[in-house]
Amino acid sequence: MLEKSTSMRSDTIIYDFEDAVAPSQKVSARTVLSKFLEALPGGSTPEIAVRVNPTVSPLFVEDISSVVAMPQVQTIVLPKVHERLDLELLDQVLRGAGRTFSIIASIESAQAIWNIGEIAGWRSSTGSAFVSGLLFAAEDYCADTSIIRTRSRTELLYARSHLVNAAKSFGLHAIDMVCVNYKDPDYLREECEDGRRLGFDGKQAIHPNQVQVIQETFVPSEREILRATRIIAKMDEAYAQNKGAFGLDDTNGASSASETEMIDEPMVKQARKTLERARHAGLVIPDVSTT
Repeated sequence: MLEKSTSMRSDTIIYDFEDAVAPSQKVSARTVLSKFLEALPGGSTPEIAVRVNPTVSPLFVEDISSVVAMPQVQTIVLPKVHERLDLELLDQVLRGAGRTFSIIASIESAQAIWNIGEIAGWRSSTGSAFVSGLLFAAEDYCADTSIIRTRSRTELLYARSHLVNAAKSFGLHAIDMVCVNYKDPDYLREECEDGRRLGFDGKQAIHPNQVQVIQETFVPSEREILRATRIIAKMDEAYAQNKGAFGLDDTNGASSASETEMIDEPMVKQARKTLERARHAGLVIPDVSTT
């Protein structure tokens, strides 16, 4: 499994020391991963992260020491972050590491949702770490709150939306929950589209066959890119005429009827963000006419 991991087209590969490892194998997992990473050939690889055991675990400090000794690891996924104290404990253990780690805080409990603002806004006192993203662990959250999981996901709407708002407030990545139905690509796509509508930037994958669907969904579609390009082009034309708003005929959709939208600055900002995401993903930006 380790050998296959680097061949995937993921943005980040997370190696797990926590739930995916049997208790009897948790100590040896550190050595196995260290040797594997040392043997990797040089060159371009995805970002490498390690999910360590939580701060309350007796394995936590040694997990961190092991990660610090792996120069290939840039990011630590910290599970069961319930409050800023969990990040403070990690910060203290990382003191003197000699480099700065990106931290993805895993939000897994009612307490974490309650304290999510202070988690998202946390700043290191040692310079050893910074929070780069919030990750929603839906199954842990349901276990903590006694929420009954359904395919509709409506029972998770509040928690997921709350996480996205906290992440965006502090300029962090919002990473959506795992889709446990890994043999159902249609449901995975539905869940991805739902997450993207809520404002998530990406999604966790638990199986290699999920990666392509996730990556296809969390980038702007051709239609979205075309619409954004037309908005920017029309904006330039409107501003040249001293107009702050303009009408956009959406004649490129599925419907044959022309649907006219009133476009002003907030929608222009959305269009700029769409094109920024498209460029970051290496997608083609069409050259359009304003006519």
